[in-house]
Parts: sequence; C-alpha cells; structure tokens
Amino acid sequence: MAYCSATASTRGGTAPTLSNRSSISRLIDLNITSNASNQLFFTATSKTGYRKRRFYVRSEAKPKLKDPVTVEQGNIDKSKSDAEAVASRITYHAEFTSSFSPEGFDLPKAYFATAQSIRDSLTINWNATYNMYEKMNVKQAYYLSMEFLQGRALLNAIGNLELSGAYGEALSKLGHKLENVVSQEPDAALGNGGLGRLASCFLDSLATLNYPAWGYGLRYKYGLFKQLITKEGQEEVAENWLEMGNPWEIMRNDISYPVKFYGKVVTGSDGKKRWIGGEDIMAVAHDVPIPGYKTKTTINLRLWSTKVPSADFDLSAFNSGEHTKACESQANAEKICYILYPGDDSLEGKTLRLKQQYTLCSASLQDIIKCFERRSGENVRWKEFPEKVAVQMNDTHPTLCIPELMRILIDLKGVSWNEAWDITQRTVAYTNHTVLPEALEKWSLELMQKLLPRHVEIIEMIDEELINGIVAEFGKSDPELLGKKLNAMRILENVELPSSVADLFIKPKETSVVDTSEMSKASDNGSVADEEDELVENMEKEVDLPPIPVTPKLVRMANLCVVGGHVVNGVAAIHSEIVKQDVFNDFYKLWPDKFQNKTNGVTPRRWIYYCNPDLSRIITKWTGGDDWVLNTEKLAELRKFADNEDLQSEWRAAKKINKLKVVSLIKEKTGYSVSPDAMFDIQVKRIHEYKRQLLNILGIVYRYKKMKEMNAVERKDKFTPRVCIFGGKAFATYAQAKRIVKLITDVGATINNDSEIGDLLKVVFVPDYNVSVAELLIPASELSQHISTAGMEASGTSNMKFSMNGCILIGTLDGANVEIREEVGEDNFFLFGAQANEITGLRKERAEGKFVPDARFEEVKEYVRSGVFGPYDYDELLGSLEGNEGFGRGDYFLVGKDFPSYIECQEKVDEAYRDQKRWTRMSILNSAGSYKFSSDRTIHEYARDIWNIQPLQLP
Repeated sequence: MAYCSATASTRGGTAPTLSNRSSISRLIDLNITSNASNQLFFTATSKTGYRKRRFYVRSEAKPKLKDPVTVEQGNIDKSKSDAEAVASRITYHAEFTSSFSPEGFDLPKAYFATAQSIRDSLTINWNATYNMYEKMNVKQAYYLSMEFLQGRALLNAIGNLELSGAYGEALSKLGHKLENVVSQEPDAALGNGGLGRLASCFLDSLATLNYPAWGYGLRYKYGLFKQLITKEGQEEVAENWLEMGNPWEIMRNDISYPVKFYGKVVTGSDGKKRWIGGEDIMAVAHDVPIPGYKTKTTINLRLWSTKVPSADFDLSAFNSGEHTKACESQANAEKICYILYPGDDSLEGKTLRLKQQYTLCSASLQDIIKCFERRSGENVRWKEFPEKVAVQMNDTHPTLCIPELMRILIDLKGVSWNEAWDITQRTVAYTNHTVLPEALEKWSLELMQKLLPRHVEIIEMIDEELINGIVAEFGKSDPELLGKKLNAMRILENVELPSSVADLFIKPKETSVVDTSEMSKASDNGSVADEEDELVENMEKEVDLPPIPVTPKLVRMANLCVVGGHVVNGVAAIHSEIVKQDVFNDFYKLWPDKFQNKTNGVTPRRWIYYCNPDLSRIITKWTGGDDWVLNTEKLAELRKFADNEDLQSEWRAAKKINKLKVVSLIKEKTGYSVSPDAMFDIQVKRIHEYKRQLLNILGIVYRYKKMKEMNAVERKDKFTPRVCIFGGKAFATYAQAKRIVKLITDVGATINNDSEIGDLLKVVFVPDYNVSVAELLIPASELSQHISTAGMEASGTSNMKFSMNGCILIGTLDGANVEIREEVGEDNFFLFGAQANEITGLRKERAEGKFVPDARFEEVKEYVRSGVFGPYDYDELLGSLEGNEGFGRGDYFLVGKDFPSYIECQEKVDEAYRDQKRWTRMSILNSAGSYKFSSDRTIHEYARDIWNIQPLQLP
C-alpha cells in the first residue's frame, strides 16, 4: 500500500491527497501493513541542479544507516557540506539502485552504493567529454590491448575527483570506514602483468592530460586465474570478480557488432570479394569510465563481451533432450571472453586465442569506423581517416587490426587497395614489448585460413608486395643476400615464393666433365665395369631414407606489425636499441625513421599518491606543495634535503607504517609472522625463467646454508635480518615456472619453521598477487629485485613503482633499470651480472663446453638435491642449469654465470642496510630520481611523436 501526500505525515489513516506543489511527500509501507516501525518517509524538494529527499528509516533488522540523510541526484551540492551531500547520495543508491536486500547496510552493500554514487559524478563528466569529442571532431587515439590491469577503481576515482575527505566523513556518518569499504572491491581480472598495468597507467595519464583517447579490450569473465598456494605449489581456480556484478561498467545494449569466423570468400558479379557463411557472433560493448586527476575529462575503456542472438538457441533440439547441442552456439560465443590467455597447447586452445584477438580487432575497428562516419556526416572522405584516427597496437595481440581495416575499407567501403593500404599504414602503430622469440607471435597459416579466410588473402597480398619491395631494394645480383633478407623480413614463413622470385634461386644443374683418357685406362684395369656393377646392385636394394621434416607454414605477426604500421616503438632505451640492432634489424636498415623509443612510465597518482599517503604527505611538505603529483619533476627537489636528519626521520617512520601493514597482510595470507624491523626484500612479477626468480631463491638457499654453518653470534654479526617476499603467477601450462613456485614455497616452509634462524631470515610467497597487493607491498619495500638476464626484459614498470616509493633496486643492466640507475645515481643502485652485449658470447662459450661453474653454485644445487627442503624431485628444474646445450638444458638464462656476482652484490646490500642513515639517503634519492618515469611524460611523447593528437579540456 503506497500513498502520495502534500503533508508531512498521515493522520488517523485518512487517505492523503495529491497536490501539485514543488514539495512532494510520500509514505511507503514496506511490509504493506500499518506497522509504523517499518515505514520509509522521504521528501523530494526541487532545487536548481539537483533533487533531494529525506529518509527516515526505522528497523530492528541488520545495522542500518545511522542518521536521516538527504538524497541528492547529480553533482555534489557545494552549498552544503560535501560529506552530507555524499552521504545522501550513497543512501539513495543503497535504497533504490542496490542489488542487495533492503535490510541492513553491511560492507558489500556499502561498497556498491558508494561506487554507484561516485559513478553519478563520473557519468556527468564522462558524457560531457564524449559530447565534446563529437562536437569538436578532433583526432582521437585508440589504444587496443588484450590486457588492462586496472586494480580497484573506487579510491582512484574518489581521489581524482578530490572527494577523499568528503567520502571518508560521509561513510563514517553511515557507520563505516572508507578503507574498509574500499577493501570490498575485487580487482578487475582483465590482465596479468606489466602489459596490462602499463595500459591502465596510460589511460590514467591520457585522461589527466586531457588527451582525446579511448581504450579497447575484452571483458574476461574469469580473468587469468586466481592463484592458490598449497603444499603442491601453485593451483589455479577461476576468478570470481564479476559474480556480484560490476558497479563501474555500463552495458551498452545499443552498441554491438557482428564478428565472423570460418566461412568462405566468393567473388561477386561486380568483382568484389565477399566473406560469407561460417559462424557469426555479436560483440557487445561494456563501458568503464576513466577519470583524470583534477580535471573533468573522463575517457572511456570499452570492453567487449560476446554472445549470439536468442534465435540461435536451438529450441527444437533442447525439447528433444539434446541440451548440449541446443546451447552450442551460445557456448562457442561466450567462451571467447571467458579466460585471458587460454591454454594453447591444443588446437582448440590456439583457435580460441585467435578468436579472442580477432574479436578485439574487428569489434573495435567497426566501432571506430562508425564513429568516424558519424562525425564526418554526409561527406565521408576516407583519405582523411588517419587525420582523425590513431590506432595503437599494444604488442602483437591486436595485429589483425591491419588486415581487418583493409578488409572493411576494400570489401565494405569500396576503397581501392592502394588507398586502403596507405590509410592503414598511416593509422596504425605498434609497440613492441619483447625480444623473446616465443613471444613474437606466429600463427599457423592453416588455422588462420580456416578461421579467417579473407584475412589470409589480404596478408598474402601484403606479403607479395613486401617481397617485390625487397627485391627492388636489394636487386637480383646477389641471390644469397636477397635470400637472407626475404627469410628475415617476410610475413609468411615456410611459404613458397612467387614463381617470378623463386626462379632467382634455382641453380642450374652442374654437368661433370669426364676425362676419357683416364676412363680408358681404368677400363683396361676393369675398374669401371666393377663400379657399374656395384651401382646397379645398390640401386636394386631398398634404401630407408630419413623422413623429410614438414616445416609448418606460419604468419609472423610482428613482421606484419612492422610492415603495416607507420611507427614501431620499444619501451626502454636499451630495448629499443635491441629492437633496431637485433630483432628487426633488416627492417630498421630499410626504414630507419619508422623506429622510436618510448620509455615506459607509471602513474604517480595510483603508485605513490594514493597507495602511499604517509610518504606523499612528506613529499608534499618538503617540496612545498602537491604539484609533484602532476609535475613529477618537482620530486627532484628532494635531492637537496637527502642528508637532512628531520626528513630522514620522517622518511623512516613512513616506511615503518607501511611495513606494519604488510606484516598484517602476510599473516592473513600465509599464516607466517615476520618482523617489521627486518629488511623487506621483494620480488613481485610474473614467474618466468628469464625474470630469474630461480636466481633469487638459490641465493636465499646459499644464505640459509651459510647461516646453518655458523653459531648464533656469527650469524647475527654476518647477516642483516631479511624478509624475502615473492609474488606472481606462473602460467598454468608453464611447468618450469610452476616448479620455481614450488621451490620457493618449500624453501619458505623449511626456513620459516627453523627456530635457530628465527627472524634473521623469512621467505614468503604471497598468493594471488594483483594490483591491490602491490599497493601494499611496494610502499613497504626496502630492496626490490629486478634481476632478469640482461637484454631480455623490454622495460619493466614495477622497477619504476618501487623506485618512486623510495625502494632501492638490485638488478642487471636490463630494460628500464639502465635509465633508473642513470637518474637515481650509480651509488644508489646495486648492480651485478653480465651485460646485454656479452650474452650471445657467453651462450656460445657454454655450448662449446668452456663454462666452469662457481663452486658456490654447485654447492647450492647439491644442497637443494639433498632433500633439506622436502622430498620433491627438483632434477627437472636444476637440470635446466646443467649441460651445455639442448632443450631445457644449458642454463639459457645464465643463472649459474651471474650467481657469484649476485651473492657478492647481496653482501654489499647487507653492509649498506646496517648504516641506516646511508640507506635512508639512498632511498630519498631513489624517489627524487624517479621523476622521469611518470606515464604522463610517456603519453606526452606518444601524443607528439606517434599519434599527433592535442589536449582538449572541458570548460
């Protein structure tokens, strides 16, 4: 029973009347009874810019909202206290847009209501940003990535809108602490490591700097996986981040695009190619707002989910009992967006990965083209497309953008081949993130022909044009040189050359000149006849020839990126040089102006200002304001105070606060107790042999063994107490990486329960490492390990986050380590190991059997094999460090070579940490020198040098 009345209450059960006044009161009987204890009363009053309602809730159920509050819709009303206005909006969403039961206001419900309330403000700015882009029709950048590792959105959004204080006070009024509400948000499972984290930092910077840009990705239902650490090592279960819904996203039911697989290509009577038949799905848009810091600009991250229309459900089959068959179309469509990087050992897994990549490219390009046509109006000029659109491919996963854009332009828009190729090359750019051969994607040509037949036709034509260009460039006079160039640069691998080119490599048959006089002499001796008899006898025998290996025909996606884009960039200075001099050297010699460096960066908002508030306050105090959050160059001003005792004291106190938080985290996640007075030594990143977590744990084993050989006094005098913390996920099918996780956890279980060692050494593997865990670990870190084999890490971004938070790095001259060391000072970075230009020679030396392992390295391996860390057989893992060559042998990542240098460098770390004044000075100088590694700087460079876009700020 519900009533509408012009009065403030009902009287004696008299039916209320409706009045056309500006203030409307309503009485809603929640239980449809006359029991006044369960009634909700509110008043809605019209005001300029917002509406407000007053709630009076009485219930004896779960804890309710503390006080009557005013509900407002729209922006915060500055005429009253921000906290009161925020509380009213949270209450409104708790009552009217909640996906929870009406009674109570527990933490999950508080989180959703809070997120929905902040999304209101974001939506206003979001729509205004979108409308300005439409109105101004400026050039816009589109960032395509298979990963966006966003982390939690609530605290970032509140902070960027400068409402942290208001929300903290409002939630306190409503019975909760802001930090407790924030902790209810699951990390969005849309990425795994640095690739996705970089993409998310870039979106934050793009919005903050007011650049017109969008991100495009896939909406993975189950993410990569949730990592469990058990006695068996790593186990994987599906992520559950979407089980309770996502308050940040808006599903755009009016924005969906068809995506086709399989089928065949036919030529119509008009001579145009048509891709028909096959399997059709729909990609549906889900939009997530990305707010800038201290700006109204709110850009868009558009994520695609996949489905088929209801008509594709086979009702007849279902009613006949063939339930699986009836749902087959739905299952095939939906599974495309189930998992990030599904296992690809099987043909089915490879097919699914290729479907994912094409779905991202096709749906995003259709959306971009639709936007271009809409903004162009009736006068669409395709040659102007690159003047309005910049597409950035984040690694090789979005490579299919190139043939897909060609297909749409040629087959659907009627553009000629030459014009379409010119448009594509001027629109698309490629960021390379790896020098590892296995990560430079190559797809089976046979699989691609089945799945994307039209795209293979286009790729074949691009490859043929490339071949002709190479022949024209290098000529036909030196077939050997030409052959090398074609083998290195072609897009198609192990595919026959066009006949006109193949003929250049056909050698004429050689005819032997026979000395007849010698034959006559031999004939006289009977030798010729004997040889002929022997030849005939051999020909009559059956000869078992070894089978000729069948080399697979492949599509080299990285080569297609280089050929099809106008810029190729590396992500650190040393990496970009390796790209030019090694990975794509032949292309670089041909097109040197196409190659650039764009050293990565991280957003200082999330990675220091929000995650490390205590240190941020200190930096603000000593630099004279919070301008450094936008202009990180101001961090350099800390250098002049590095020896100031007051700053050093405050600096150490902030670090201690952060370490205490991690002590609690470790206890909660692992059950281990650690001392906050020990050095926190952290290595957190994807588990991979080249990142050398194995070197780290073997160094710890050596440390432990030496401790066990000493008495208590000797140990204390020799070693600095340490808590060695690991985190990161090993891909589910990467057996060697999972063995490394197992070794780390076994070593930890032994050392952490050794009463003789106590707090002198602890080893902890934090399970299910993600952005939220990083936001705790990084501010607490004192030493961070970035110890990849030199020349193998493209850049890294966690090294930047650690340095920004005053952590000192130990590492090789690899990736961005090189530039970080230059900025923070050589004395404030612990360097060890072989350099990139030595690696090839060292591997050759190993293959020739010339490498002699250090006795300490052999000692450590033997100690692991002794069983001191449990019964697990580590021969497969340790065997990879032995032998001279062969698959899984020969220590390809040079753990044994760098081991002596590594443990000697760790002794220098111990020595430095004992002098806390020196260590704190090093820490301050790391933060001061990290200013270069803001993603704001990186985005300015992309915008200026690659995308040619300009800032566009809302009034």
